[in-house]
Amino acid sequence: MIGVSSLCVSPAAAQSTLFRRMSTQPAAGASSATVGASTSVPYGWLDFCHRRPKECKVPALPAASVKLTAQNMGILKRINQKANRSIKPVSNYDHWGTMMDHWDYPTDGKGDCKIYALYKRKLLQEAGFPRQALLMTVVRDLNNEGHTILTVKTDKGDFVLDNLVDEVRPWNATGYYFLKRQSQQNPNIWVSLNQRGGKASRMSPNS
Repeated sequence: MIGVSSLCVSPAAAQSTLFRRMSTQPAAGASSATVGASTSVPYGWLDFCHRRPKECKVPALPAASVKLTAQNMGILKRINQKANRSIKPVSNYDHWGTMMDHWDYPTDGKGDCKIYALYKRKLLQEAGFPRQALLMTVVRDLNNEGHTILTVKTDKGDFVLDNLVDEVRPWNATGYYFLKRQSQQNPNIWVSLNQRGGKASRMSPNS
């Protein structure tokens, strides 16, 4: 799946179709995605590691999850919104001049979905969240286009931080098709998912 590119839509465009707003409490029916076998590592992550080796030369650790207290959910939501509002959306090609996936931090304040997700991962680690619970994840969005989000493993199930939606949602309320994500133990190993994340809850036209 190295060839799966992430054609990330800008938050403004996505918000025009708006997902139904959720409370900061865990949603009923939240669950954990079933993880499959090891799979190919995205080119963008390999390239990111080549350019920023200190980010990837890390020890394997036991799997861990976040206790989903109201406080921690508040942090997740705040960081998701902070990143969504502080990064100017721009396509990979317009930003870097290449069709090859380029993953990085928003050093110039611009980027596509991979930049948003990496930045959220970084901010959450700085806030004390365990690395093993913060997993870069590749999906196909509602338009069947490649997209990258951040999965947060919690004791109440898997939640996602997405540059297309300000709310923190359970993975199974996105409607995305989940392809693969990082292993909890080792960020340089990726595991297959290959399952649909439920149905997206959209606002009615009169909302």
